[in-house]
Amino acid sequence: MQSTASPVQTEAPKHVAEKLVFSILLAAAFCHFLNDMVQSLIPAIYPLLKASFHLDFGQIGMITLTYQITASLLQPLIGHFNDRHPRPYSLAIGMGFTLIGLVALSRVTTYPTLLMGAALVGVGSAVFHPESSRVVRMVSGGHHGFAQALFQVGGNAGSSLGPLLAAFIVLPHGQSSLAWFSAVALLGIIVLARVGTWSKRNRPQVRKLRAGHTEYHPLLTPRKVYLSLTVLIALMFSKFFYLSSLNSYYTFFLMSKFHLPVRSAQIHLFMFAGAIAAGTIIGGPIGDRIGRKYVIWCSILGVLPFTLALPYANLFWTSILSIIIGVILASAFSAILVYAQELMPGKIGMVSGLFFGLAFGMAGVGAALLGNLADHTSIAFVYKVCSFLPAIGLLTGFLPNLETKRQRSMKSAPATT
Repeated sequence: MQSTASPVQTEAPKHVAEKLVFSILLAAAFCHFLNDMVQSLIPAIYPLLKASFHLDFGQIGMITLTYQITASLLQPLIGHFNDRHPRPYSLAIGMGFTLIGLVALSRVTTYPTLLMGAALVGVGSAVFHPESSRVVRMVSGGHHGFAQALFQVGGNAGSSLGPLLAAFIVLPHGQSSLAWFSAVALLGIIVLARVGTWSKRNRPQVRKLRAGHTEYHPLLTPRKVYLSLTVLIALMFSKFFYLSSLNSYYTFFLMSKFHLPVRSAQIHLFMFAGAIAAGTIIGGPIGDRIGRKYVIWCSILGVLPFTLALPYANLFWTSILSIIIGVILASAFSAILVYAQELMPGKIGMVSGLFFGLAFGMAGVGAALLGNLADHTSIAFVYKVCSFLPAIGLLTGFLPNLETKRQRSMKSAPATT
């Protein structure tokens, strides 16, 4: 169905459905849950790998860098390719790479092969995210923030469950128990094959889309678009470098400062990941209603007082502050991603791949750099340095307001089919 809004009022591609196709959105979110749950097992078992392979913090950071940077480099390229040559069944193929990587990680006995298994998981994510994000936008019914947030919360819920599964399954039974989760990846392949079939049947003719749809936001010059993208990239740096300090080293921070056992530290990591899931689902609909720029303001800069307090808090307040930080910071990603898609509505796959890739790559680079910094100083010093990163949120003032009056006044829940 065609959108009824005028070309200036809508930034969505013309093929976006008028009603949200909830069944496909839920399927995409569910597979995002499965994909990110498998990914989150890797950092969650770092204490096990550190002991088994006799690794230092720098080598642990390299594991994160390997699977994150693989996804980072490939995602924009795959997204750009799919903009021009759609491959709906690439979703299932991507999950197949994840399955192979997971089985490999359960069997490897050397550090180089450990890195290779992590890289295969990264390739799976690189294939999955750009195409699934495009499908989510196709079925959003114009409620892009809501749809993207629901899709994201699926991934964040999976990320929050991973550490818990690692604490109660992988850590007690050892590295080989990772192979048990291959059934999860296989389920994802089956569901994504059905999503691919729906996408193939409902996808518009790509030639018509390229001929009739502008690559840039209709109210902005290309120079302003690229300046805005640069600001968004800086904000992504702030968000994901800080999150990397928590995702990769939070358990070590708690074990070092408060002498917690591994399982207790993993439970705290689960609570933090759950807070990220909650913040994600909150941020999307709010962005649809009040404007994404305001959500970005509150999320990046608004978290600064809490990050500054975290390194000096006791165990109780560390838990509380980490939850607050997770909720506030997580509300930004769906707003940033949809904002970027609206800047370049003719290149949804490339933009989605770029920003998902930046999320993976910056987290990976951050893990490696912060791991080396921790080796030369301490985990506590890392958290003191990272606490100032949200100040970069001041750059949000350079972003133009893209939301129309219609979008800011939207009060009703999205219609579904």
